[in-house]
Amino acid sequence: MEGPANTVSYFVAGYVVIFGIMGFYLASLIVRWHNLTQDEEMLNELEKKETDQG
Repeated sequence: MEGPANTVSYFVAGYVVIFGIMGFYLASLIVRWHNLTQDEEMLNELEKKETDQG
């Protein structure tokens, strides 16, 4: 009789996929945050220009 199936490679592959997806999601959040702060700065500049003119 044989022992249990060797599934360590599937175990490792699953963790690689899961942590890869989490890393991609984290990178996406960082890029979105950076773009959001740039948009906020631009809107503040536009608001300042608008109040200076009027």
